[in-house]
Amino acid sequence: MSSSGSPPAHSPAQPFDRDPGRDGLPVAARDQPLAGWRAAVVHGPGLLARQQTLPALLPELQLVGPRKADTVRADGVLAWGRKPSAKRAEAWARERGLPIIRLEDGFLRSVGLGADEPPLSVVVDPQGIYYDASGPSRLEQLIAQPLDAQQQARARALAAQWQATRVSKYNHAREAHGLVGDGDVLVIDQTFGDASIAYGASTPASFTRMLEAALDEHPQARVWLKVHPDVIAGRKRGHFAQLSPGAAARVQLLASAAHPCGLLERAGAVYTVTSQMGFEALLWGRPLRCFGLPFYAGWGLSTDELPAPARRHAVGFDALCHAALIDYPRYVDPETGRRCEPEQLLEWMGLQRRMRERYPAQMVAMGFSRWKKPIARAFFAGSDLRFQSLKRPVPPGAGLVLWGRRPVPPAALQDGTPPVVRLEDGFLRSVGLGADLVRPLSWVMDGEGMYYDATAPSALERLLAETEFDDHLRQRASQLRDGILAAGLTKYNVGESPWQRPRTSKPVVLVAGQVEADASIRLGAPGLRSNMALLKAVRAERPDAHLIYKPHPDVVAQLREAGRGEGAAASVCDEIVVDAPMDQVLRQVDEVHVLTSLAGFEALLRGKSVVCWGCPFYAGWGLTQDRVPIERRARRLSLDELVAGVLLLYPTYVSRVTGHFTTAERALAELQAWRQEGAAGRRPVSAGRRAWRWTLRHVVALRRWWSGEAA
Repeated sequence: MSSSGSPPAHSPAQPFDRDPGRDGLPVAARDQPLAGWRAAVVHGPGLLARQQTLPALLPELQLVGPRKADTVRADGVLAWGRKPSAKRAEAWARERGLPIIRLEDGFLRSVGLGADEPPLSVVVDPQGIYYDASGPSRLEQLIAQPLDAQQQARARALAAQWQATRVSKYNHAREAHGLVGDGDVLVIDQTFGDASIAYGASTPASFTRMLEAALDEHPQARVWLKVHPDVIAGRKRGHFAQLSPGAAARVQLLASAAHPCGLLERAGAVYTVTSQMGFEALLWGRPLRCFGLPFYAGWGLSTDELPAPARRHAVGFDALCHAALIDYPRYVDPETGRRCEPEQLLEWMGLQRRMRERYPAQMVAMGFSRWKKPIARAFFAGSDLRFQSLKRPVPPGAGLVLWGRRPVPPAALQDGTPPVVRLEDGFLRSVGLGADLVRPLSWVMDGEGMYYDATAPSALERLLAETEFDDHLRQRASQLRDGILAAGLTKYNVGESPWQRPRTSKPVVLVAGQVEADASIRLGAPGLRSNMALLKAVRAERPDAHLIYKPHPDVVAQLREAGRGEGAAASVCDEIVVDAPMDQVLRQVDEVHVLTSLAGFEALLRGKSVVCWGCPFYAGWGLTQDRVPIERRARRLSLDELVAGVLLLYPTYVSRVTGHFTTAERALAELQAWRQEGAAGRRPVSAGRRAWRWTLRHVVALRRWWSGEAA
């Protein structure tokens, strides 16, 4: 294999929003095979229904099925690759005198397998299809085109970003750390009957020759045989149901679902027939042997068993990378549903890869209610999360998941001490209350403690104490804070009644109420521990102020019990604000007093003076007036550094649009859209949720009556 033009390993990727190229247009706009088309017939059984991203990937076209072809003046027919259905599409198009264009999955496709998720990229080819070596394809023509210096730089940066984000065509599997070692040989099997095999001038015998060559050419090396993910999933079969005795003695069968990156980055050589992993081996700079004619063979970048077609000639790696990843495919941003460049999808897919590798492969959750279970599975995507009784032990090697500061059940320790991950609602949570079973956009997942437990360190406290906040992170935090303020968002985003600051010359001081049974008071308020005690202390400290009390929204909604004596709050304060949005109140007051309420952090975001009578996570960093000293927190932080740790680095966000991991910035955008949906009245409260509210309110009322505090 030629080393000329191979990508540098792990060099930093530079994003390219646009590549002017030869004609001043973005790459996606050059050499468009659909130029002039306005409507197309998508021909294939259920193709439009299965590939739900096609309208976003082909936004310039009106797409209809064959039965509705008469309703539009179609410019042509779209068929999927070389499938049998594509032959029927060809015949249908010939009868009507229409041109045909072929679609196929792109080389960066999705998180899950094809049967589970629609593609996030497709290729569009009016000449053939990339895996059919019997004739020319649009990809071949793109590879043969010369690149200018900027295009070469973009191709190299994209290859480096591919490595850095550790992506592949499919991205659901975990890394296989410690398997393939330096100098090992990796042999790639494929699914039996895959179209790329026959169209790549190969047969099942090509796989036998490939494995024999790998063994003969590397007599001292360990040889790994990688099984295709669809074979592992039981959907298809491969080419090595049984190895010969000689081969079996030397071959290590890799039949688990292993993400390719950990295999390719250390392999001494890669052997393939027509698998895309051969192309990915080139992206990782690995020596490659091809026993078929895939799209990446015949260009002087691999050692090929078969002669290349005359239309292929030696090119640099940059030309192959630019054509295959930039010019040929189309990409869609899964969160916005709009076309995007490959760098943007790579960044999103890289986030999925990082988040899916955080925790052990198997996790056991205990003590979770039924409604939280599907949410927990989404937040632990990448791990096999199982729910079990508190009385059963945690299997060896598995991690334990608990809600909040729930004690580790004794039975869980029967086979050792598992790593524990504790969950809680995040700080940009939802439009609606957690007690109302509204699904969250964010959870915090803490393997060291919990942010509201001031009796011991947490992962958040360590982040704030140790992180080197660079300019980029501070800038992100500043922009996120600006976005939160512009949107007027808080944790729950409830409240509808307008509120105006009273016309008074006195300073206006807000006291934020909490649910007194909340663990943050028990574990983070060593002095005052009740709303009334806080209210009286603030009144004593600020007799000159117009004092406002805002009870917790869960208490207002009667989904949690009011604090002891809280019904007498009006006798201490000047005003009680019940249903006003918290953002509206915070903007108009001068000072905020809290025990441990998140309202104190939200007040800091709005530049307000905050007095903490307990030890919330945001106290002790030099930004608040602390009535209780916190000796562990000696570092002084800027507001943007605090925001970076609290909102960017600590929580986990899962998109309600894609069901996959997302960023704080995207969560903010989704919260805005969510709130607008609610304002438009498009999401009425379900009967099940109304029943839950009724039940919970009556339980709370019964408890109050039993304790003698009923009004």
